[in-house]
Amino acid sequence: MKKIAIIFHSAHGHTEHIAHHVLAGAQSVSSVEAALLRAEDLTRDPDVLLPFDGLIFGSPTYLGGVSGTFKQFMDATGRLWKTQGLKGKLAAGFTVSSLPAGDKQSTLTSMFVFAMQHGMIWVGNPFLPEQHQGVPYDDAVNRLGSWSGLMAQAGHGSAADSFVAGDVRTARMFGQHFAETIGRIREVTS
Repeated sequence: MKKIAIIFHSAHGHTEHIAHHVLAGAQSVSSVEAALLRAEDLTRDPDVLLPFDGLIFGSPTYLGGVSGTFKQFMDATGRLWKTQGLKGKLAAGFTVSSLPAGDKQSTLTSMFVFAMQHGMIWVGNPFLPEQHQGVPYDDAVNRLGSWSGLMAQAGHGSAADSFVAGDVRTARMFGQHFAETIGRIREVTS
């Protein structure tokens, strides 16, 4: 069994809601175990991540980057960087903001650079935007057109679970894709 940690921070519940859908997608693959971990809890002891084979990072986009809480988690992994404790693990990222763009790409880039500094292997979001195939925009997978990671949009001040169907579907497919990728990597390296 491969183990996946979905590490997230969510101030208003939106990122947590998407994290649960990513988790459900990952758990749909029988050869993996997946768990949700709060970034603020890992700041005290990032060594908790060592047994995991893959890490999926999730943060809201605040002012063009990860939240302060998520950044504190990233900074707390300095000792793991020094020992290369996360080297070779798979990584991916997702983010939520209230606008369609909202500079979410900057947040994903921050996560990507963080993963690269730790020697991790990045897994992107390979799904073509379905609106080009005639699927209504709100129902389309990858409607926001992001390949470096998962992007979702929550209306400003909306309830934590008020996402369009396309973003929820994308989150589940993203988690499943990551879990399947871990399985393929295992087959190659076994």
